[in-house]
Amino acid sequence: MTKIRFFFLYVIMLLLQFLLSTQTLHAQEYIQEYIDTVNNFEPLQNKIPFDTTKNSKSILTSSTVTNGNYQLPNYQDTINHNPRKHFARAATEWFMFQALPASFNYFIRKDPYSHITLNNWFKHLKPNAWAWDDNAFATNQIAHPYHGQLYFNAFRSNNYSFLQSSAATLAGSFIWETAGETQAPSINDLVNTTYGGIILGEITHRISQNVLSRPTSSLAERQGKEVLAFFINPVNGLNRLLDGRWGRVVKGAVIDSSTVRAEVDFGFRRFDTKDLDIITKGKTDYFVRLSLIYSNDDIENKKPFDDFYVNLEVGGDDSSFVNTVNVYASLYGKRVLKNLPGRHLGVLSANYDFYHNEAFFYGAQSMNYNVISTFSLGGKNRLTTTLGGGPVILAAVPDPYLLFGESRNYNYGPGVDVRGSGEISVLNRFKFGAQYHGGYFVTLSGNESHYFLHTASISGSLRLLKNFSLNMNSGYFRLEGNFKDYPDVNKSYPFARLSLGYNVLF
Repeated sequence: MTKIRFFFLYVIMLLLQFLLSTQTLHAQEYIQEYIDTVNNFEPLQNKIPFDTTKNSKSILTSSTVTNGNYQLPNYQDTINHNPRKHFARAATEWFMFQALPASFNYFIRKDPYSHITLNNWFKHLKPNAWAWDDNAFATNQIAHPYHGQLYFNAFRSNNYSFLQSSAATLAGSFIWETAGETQAPSINDLVNTTYGGIILGEITHRISQNVLSRPTSSLAERQGKEVLAFFINPVNGLNRLLDGRWGRVVKGAVIDSSTVRAEVDFGFRRFDTKDLDIITKGKTDYFVRLSLIYSNDDIENKKPFDDFYVNLEVGGDDSSFVNTVNVYASLYGKRVLKNLPGRHLGVLSANYDFYHNEAFFYGAQSMNYNVISTFSLGGKNRLTTTLGGGPVILAAVPDPYLLFGESRNYNYGPGVDVRGSGEISVLNRFKFGAQYHGGYFVTLSGNESHYFLHTASISGSLRLLKNFSLNMNSGYFRLEGNFKDYPDVNKSYPFARLSLGYNVLF
């Protein structure tokens, strides 16, 4: 067994040596190729007619064409600056994200489940070998998607397409489930790692590339930009170091055509899960919310992740520090209902939802078809509505009567969900909105049961200064569990929030 361990470590060291030596040798070649790619683009003012009138529908702004900057057209992939694919490096990194946790489990933790053999692997390849695992809620719903995005970005940051990188994520998850541990391969891990990893991977890829594409005027700005992008997407930062592109300047700046809007809210929320009386008997604690909107808004034919939205809320709730994570990402979109008033876009979206509050926890990955409509109400006033729904691929819902294995106290199953929202903007200063998300789930793994989920809220916002706003929000979460062999369980979480928000357009 000792010889096998040393042989395994020796193989890893050889792969690392190959990775570093190969990329160092060709770093200048990659830099020159990147420069040549950039120089193939003509300035915008030489290629695209530009209208600076106030009512222009052009996707360009005056800042886009100043200072000799360059921009890729919206119908091209604005992320793929360097089209050359590096399979050897991508495959090596992909393998390392398998080998490093496996080695940690084997050598450091000395986990008996890490003693995998060829016989285990052959058994795991049989369809009837697959089962549901007993990992904790946060492990399955957060840690596994993060591991999946490492597989994804191993290929995406080496210039492979979204679909190719998605296939690499599925392959990585499958290999880990069948050859990473002696435990039976897990159905829920395959879904969470693959689907969640693809969503998180493309989001971190696009945001990091948006940061890197911004022109800078000093060494300090360039280094700051590189560090920020590295924290967002470490795999891409590693490859920039290996290519020798970290902090370097090329002739002409390639500007990402997307926009990124962010809002940070800090305030207080009041809730009560026992008497449902938030006025006289509720609890009060702080919360911080980050909302991020990435958009190529004027593109009518949407490609994967041309638009996405991320909502993250943390706070002093005594159940969990991370209370809410919502992700919406477009997979395909097209203009619809052209004969009706307003502008309507039909979008197929990938969705990820995570709730963890004092009343209950819930996590799910779903796919929805949405109709997003915008109506002009005259002047600077508009109405935006969204109506959507679709299948829930896999939901994790709490079960107070279940202890599956060592740590699982929730059921797994598929379902359907519906979503609707409306927001009125008045004079670009006042906003009033209402949102609803409902779902129905059937248990496949756990006690025989089915569930209904309801989340509803109303909100108001007043812009105080250019970037600051006063925000109010009130609503409730409700989860109804109906069990065949146990009493039904209903959990509610009414809340009210008051916060100060800071908005910025990147």
